[in-house]
Amino acid sequence: MISSTDYIRALRRRSRGVGRAVDAIGDQILFHLRALLSTGKAARAYRDETLRLISEISLGTGVLAMVGGSVVIMGLLTFFAGATVAIQGYDALGGIGVEAFTGFLSAYVNVRVVAPVTAGVGLAATIGAGTTAELGAMRISEEIDALDSMAIRSLPYLVGTRLLAGMIVVVPLYALSVVAAFYSSRITTVVMLGQSAGVYDHYFMTFLNPADVLWSFGQAIAMALVVMLIHTYYGYHTTGGPAGVGIATGRAVRLSLICVVTVTLLISLALYGSARQLHLAG
Repeated sequence: MISSTDYIRALRRRSRGVGRAVDAIGDQILFHLRALLSTGKAARAYRDETLRLISEISLGTGVLAMVGGSVVIMGLLTFFAGATVAIQGYDALGGIGVEAFTGFLSAYVNVRVVAPVTAGVGLAATIGAGTTAELGAMRISEEIDALDSMAIRSLPYLVGTRLLAGMIVVVPLYALSVVAAFYSSRITTVVMLGQSAGVYDHYFMTFLNPADVLWSFGQAIAMALVVMLIHTYYGYHTTGGPAGVGIATGRAVRLSLICVVTVTLLISLALYGSARQLHLAG
């Protein structure tokens, strides 16, 4: 039997846990608002730092520029994702005798789902994780405190510049990702699976909607903003020494991956959720 005293104590512990969770959510929301507002000062006062971060985020530094830059990683991820769409689509459509529609499937699925989700995962794994690790290392080594003591506002200098750089870099990175997905689907279907290039191109160009491509870019920008906000928050508030940096990076990646899928779901429902029919012919 549980006494009333023990029940009250357990209830108090749970209420304190809920209160701490609400405080953490509120603190994170306030940080995100302050970070967004700080991008204006970052654009005005820290242009050189922003340009440096753009170069670092997109191409990497040192030997990592060859294999570890965001350009290479996101390009390869979406390239193989597009090839997977072509292989699975050709096999599935071939089962009902309409493998000629593989070009349609590439134009339809790559733009709406595959390229945005794959690019979001690449953003979280490269730009996001690197941002959390950098800011976390600066926090535990007291570099952020040193900036504040020198009357340099650490939030615009460290967070605002990274947000601005991420928003600038995501557009050409995502353009590369979409092109890689398109070309990999075509190469796989035409060269490896033996479909006529004219048949593939006909259905691909017929069903490629420019409006879907523009909305896809908007979706990528929204995902990049969410990913950068999450990772800068966890990096800026890292505690616990070197082990804390790893913990913060892991938590940030986990949350950003959830948010990438959530953003994709919400935007897809808003844009395409009301569509009840799909016309494959006139």
